[in-house]
Amino acid sequence: MDQLLQQFINGLSIGSVYALMAVGYSLVYSIMNFSNFAHGGIIMLGSYFGFFLLTLFKLPFSAAFLGAALGASVLAVLVERIAYKPLRMRNAPFLYFIISAMGASMFIENFVIATIGPTFRTYPAVFSRSPFQVGPLFVGRLDTMIFVTSAVCLLLLVYFIDHTKMGKAIRATAFNARAAALMGINTDMIVILVFAIGGLLAGIAGVLFGMKYTVYPQMGAITIKSFIAAVFGGLGSIPGAVLGSLVLGVVETLVSGYFSSQFRDLISFSLLIVILVFRPIGLMGKPAEEKA
Repeated sequence: MDQLLQQFINGLSIGSVYALMAVGYSLVYSIMNFSNFAHGGIIMLGSYFGFFLLTLFKLPFSAAFLGAALGASVLAVLVERIAYKPLRMRNAPFLYFIISAMGASMFIENFVIATIGPTFRTYPAVFSRSPFQVGPLFVGRLDTMIFVTSAVCLLLLVYFIDHTKMGKAIRATAFNARAAALMGINTDMIVILVFAIGGLLAGIAGVLFGMKYTVYPQMGAITIKSFIAAVFGGLGSIPGAVLGSLVLGVVETLVSGYFSSQFRDLISFSLLIVILVFRPIGLMGKPAEEKA
């Protein structure tokens, strides 16, 4: 039982990082109905921003953390302006958006390899590595910080979406963009806001993931897991993205702890296939006709 609880705690840590990533996917999908595969590149750049602000510019952690999040937010908006807005203006098919997203993702990754290099980099030790002990259980200080930070960010996002004027505009645009525009909502500004929020969360997730593991140009591929989590919870649903991420993080940790880490990805993709076959809308997703 103690080992099971320990694995559960470890799974919540990585699941909370998945949640920050998956929410970005869900926000963009709710507005534009396509999966932003360039999101992984933003997460990777956010991780690099935090690393260089800490090591090269010697900023305190709080300033580096905020700078990485804001930098990733600005880059996410730039990607939307360059890669997606021209397609939106021409009412291009959604397949074109997916192709553009994949191209943007490959460009970002190869640009980093060509300029910074493919070397793996490790964040300096910001927090003590000695864990908290609660009875027979050990809780890492970094894992605690990751979980608390993710929880605070997601709670603030939910409050913003549910209780602010801009949040209600996002919900209206997600429900029916054309009707929202007819009611006077600037849908172009809503798209910018959604990408800015998604980029902000991506930067935070990149720093947290980089601190827990390492920083490297291909780390954006980890967003495949957040995509699985978003599909599992229901694309377009923020609570679903959070729930799916936490479940995926716990399941992967249990599989790695009780069987082998080699089965972790196998189980993740098997879970995706099962969801797509038996409940394509995810645990908390809504049928497309309910949004019409």
